[in-house]
Amino acid sequence: MQIPSELRTDPPPRSLPPRRSSGARVRVFGGTGAVLLSASSLVPLAAPAVAGPLAGPGPAATARVVEVSTAGELKDALAAARPGDTIRLADGTYRGNFRTTAAGTSASHITLTGSPRAVLTASGGYGLYVNGASYWTVKGITVTGGQKGIVMDAASGVVIDSVTVRDLAMEGVHFRNSSKNGVIKNSTIRDTGKNGSGMGEGVYVGSAGGTDDKSDNVQILGNTIGPGVGGENIDIKEGTTGAKISGNTFDGSGLTGAHFDDSWVDIKGNKVLVENNTGRHTSNNGYETHSQQPGWGCGTVFRGNRSDLSGATGSGRYGFNITNYDASGCPVTIAGDNTVTGGRGVTNPGVPVG
Repeated sequence: MQIPSELRTDPPPRSLPPRRSSGARVRVFGGTGAVLLSASSLVPLAAPAVAGPLAGPGPAATARVVEVSTAGELKDALAAARPGDTIRLADGTYRGNFRTTAAGTSASHITLTGSPRAVLTASGGYGLYVNGASYWTVKGITVTGGQKGIVMDAASGVVIDSVTVRDLAMEGVHFRNSSKNGVIKNSTIRDTGKNGSGMGEGVYVGSAGGTDDKSDNVQILGNTIGPGVGGENIDIKEGTTGAKISGNTFDGSGLTGAHFDDSWVDIKGNKVLVENNTGRHTSNNGYETHSQQPGWGCGTVFRGNRSDLSGATGSGRYGFNITNYDASGCPVTIAGDNTVTGGRGVTNPGVPVG
């Protein structure tokens, strides 16, 4: 981190007492000390570039920690965020729809963080909407109520870590409108699609009905998805490429069958890696691939997955139902280390294993 000359002192600066303010409190870090200011009194400090190997292309931003405890403070902090900021939520309920259009950078994410007891509660719309705001990290909080939980539109490099998303009318987490290189990891998503429309996917990547949405290279890692998810636990749409689905635990006990939602994972994008996941409680199949658009739904690799189809009642009941297999035109790889219990077998006839 480049340290502004205004904040370098010898001896280190002593901490100033907090100034009373109705707005969020902001900690400005520099040197070896921290100054606590109100957001309204914060004056940005210019910082010269540091010479030598740490030098960057221009002035470095001062790191800020913005402490918020009300919905109004959170909305203000989301609007005013800049690269390197951390917005820290106190435990409590934040009612409303929260939105940001402020972008971080690949080197300096903006972070929104709190414990699971910091709960964003919406009565409609989106709980947290990251609209064109790339390079955010959202960590630890809970998002509940409303139509959808966390939605990214044209927001690349967003990392969602250790959040809880629950009790929604529709989808849990949606990477949309070419939101590339996103990550959701170590999170819990449950009880979605509560309006009964069958639009309750846990994690939704891309958009249906065309191939213009290039939400590529999204990684879905180490999450617990279900129970109570009213659509597929994960839906990878046509037009997207390079998704990775690894180390997740799926519970399909909420599948409704509406809109053919009858598997944990439905893949319509290309070159998807699905590995080391565990699934149980499906109504029909474990994993499916489809070509909703010509040339899509191809190149998926399945390896090391463990599927329990006990209790499935659908017409397929395969660990992997590959509807579009073509060895030369639309290949799909099902490695021999996938295991399936219950159901009718590892895969539908005509699809090789191993």
